[in-house]
Amino acid sequence: MQMIKSLFTFKNLMWVAVLLFFVWWFMPGLLPGSTLMWKVSWPKTDFTKTSIDTGDIMSGGPRKDGIPSIDDPTFKPVAEVKLADTVPVISFQLNGDARAYPLGILMSHEIVNDRVGGVKVTVTYCPLCNSGIVFDARIDGRELEFGTTGKLRNSDLVMYDRQTESWWQQFMGEAIVGEMTGKRLKMIPSRMESFARFKERFPNGQVLEPSSSFRGYGSNPYVGYDTSRTPFLFRGDLPSDMPAMTRLVVVGQEAWTVALLRKHKKIEKGDLVISWTPGQNSALDKRSIEESRDVGNVVVQRKTKDGLVDEVHDVTFAFVFNAFKPDGKVHTTWPPDS
Repeated sequence: MQMIKSLFTFKNLMWVAVLLFFVWWFMPGLLPGSTLMWKVSWPKTDFTKTSIDTGDIMSGGPRKDGIPSIDDPTFKPVAEVKLADTVPVISFQLNGDARAYPLGILMSHEIVNDRVGGVKVTVTYCPLCNSGIVFDARIDGRELEFGTTGKLRNSDLVMYDRQTESWWQQFMGEAIVGEMTGKRLKMIPSRMESFARFKERFPNGQVLEPSSSFRGYGSNPYVGYDTSRTPFLFRGDLPSDMPAMTRLVVVGQEAWTVALLRKHKKIEKGDLVISWTPGQNSALDKRSIEESRDVGNVVVQRKTKDGLVDEVHDVTFAFVFNAFKPDGKVHTTWPPDS
């Protein structure tokens, strides 16, 4: 009897509580390719529908919504915001409404569900891929809201929509598991640019405010990541012709190294115009983003009869392009074959 009582001491019960919390927080998704544990946290997800090998999906550590999306964002006029000129933001304008989302905030949330210019949008940032993409969150006549699954595929964020709990690949904007499998979100042209450039382009623009319940905004938990030899939590094949963490400007099935663009300052192909200027900090270098090295600003536009207009693109790493677009073309010289 005494032995039984000793098992139920406060200290032992505390350890049991810690163990149960660990299992509850981390276990879903730790069995790659097995949907048994996933179904516990994802009872609404139809795991019979998938376009990929679920064995390629792995846990990033946090569970469902462990990295909390921002679902009710608040903004300040750009003139009232105190940010270092060179810190990076994801920016775009829609129907005359210009918004900026600092990467120092997105680093802790990865997803912002917003309405810009009357349109439901989802702003996303995957730190492990440096992939910043804005999506039109409307599909088939319905508006979707997104959250984080806590899972990765090829080191890229796997999102989910809260309407059907289908899983979506952030880099491609494509549903890969669940009812929505095969559907694609429309990408909205955006820029990853310095705060100073956004402020100059849109003096009446709005900037995402940090949440008062979070601390550590403006810091980078992945110190030295974008100069490391290999990506974090990646199990696929790495590029054979360049370092995995080489920065690329990706437009459709083509990509140009940022080093090449930095050398030429401007590259034109048909109606496509890609340019580079200095003055933007890396979000994945030093602990403090505003003290990180300069990786420059990339602008991708198309020539039209009305002038230059922004084009959908991404500034990401070579291993990402290789994993998701293995048949794509990477330009390391310009003109080609020069």
